[in-house]
Amino acid sequence: MPPIVNRYTQLTGIEHPIVQEGLGPFRTPKLAAAVSNAGGLGTVSMPGMPEDIAAGARTFREHIEECAGMTERPFAVNIPVGVDSNGDVLPFTDIYIRTALEARAADPELARRLRVLTTSAGFPGDYIARVKDAGMVHQHKVGSTRQAVKAAEAGVDVVIAAGFEMGGHAPSKAVHSFVLVPSVTEAVDVPVLLTGGARDGRGLAAALSLGAEGVAMGTRFITSTANSDWHPAYIQALLDAQEGDDVAFDGVYGPCRGLRNAASRQLLEETRHDDADPVELTRRKIESMQRAQTEGDTENSLVLTGQVASAIKDLVDVAEFVPRMAAEAAGILHSLAANLPSTVDAS
Repeated sequence: MPPIVNRYTQLTGIEHPIVQEGLGPFRTPKLAAAVSNAGGLGTVSMPGMPEDIAAGARTFREHIEECAGMTERPFAVNIPVGVDSNGDVLPFTDIYIRTALEARAADPELARRLRVLTTSAGFPGDYIARVKDAGMVHQHKVGSTRQAVKAAEAGVDVVIAAGFEMGGHAPSKAVHSFVLVPSVTEAVDVPVLLTGGARDGRGLAAALSLGAEGVAMGTRFITSTANSDWHPAYIQALLDAQEGDDVAFDGVYGPCRGLRNAASRQLLEETRHDDADPVELTRRKIESMQRAQTEGDTENSLVLTGQVASAIKDLVDVAEFVPRMAAEAAGILHSLAANLPSTVDAS
């Protein structure tokens, strides 16, 4: 099948409208490069929120440069917009965004590859102009139609409509993809991506039918041979997940989806009692997420995943999977179109 060409692929310079989600708070440069090399858009995630943010920024810069050294194709970075109780943007957001922009400014070859910046969680506000002035494509993830309209009117280039079934930090409005995406695509004029629930060409075909111009996936790419930096026990836990094994709990920026285990049950109890120090609890959550990814403790650490894990039972080779997924989606749409009558009887 010929490649799917639309506004999103033309805007970002990629071959297939398939995006690897931000997958912090650990290493993703190898995975991001693999997805980009396969014709999709890989994403380098920010490395958590260490107490020494300057050290975190240096690590982030290293990950960006590592990814750029492994691909000649476009890739993205993902930076959540964290805010405090007063609505003020947290320092790590500003530092990480500046780190990405400075890396591009210092190296024209890196800038040619690092073309997209994705924000999520809080509203990106003044950063929209900074990203645009730097010549980057700005994607912003939303969980409601109201947020999508606000982001589009403020000037973002792409809206990522996040269904509640997605893994990691899920939208507080708790609207699922098949409800949210059509509403968002009707409300904004910019390209829209679906995130939450996609795992193969059927999901991409469905997203295109809903008016989106591509999909972003996290869990499907975590469970791939290219994700060699994460602990095998984490990946196996996702492959073993059954329907109903996931749960939404209070995350860092709002709801978070992961596996039901001792860590998520304890967190749900602490949230109900609401007597833990919020700063310490946030740090503990991030450290727990990182520990699951690095040490493979999938029972006593937070294992982030989407509901789609229950439908995934194998590791994929990203280089083969991405073009096959796009071809499968195109084939489905062509087959459905071919089965429609050439004329419709108005009577």
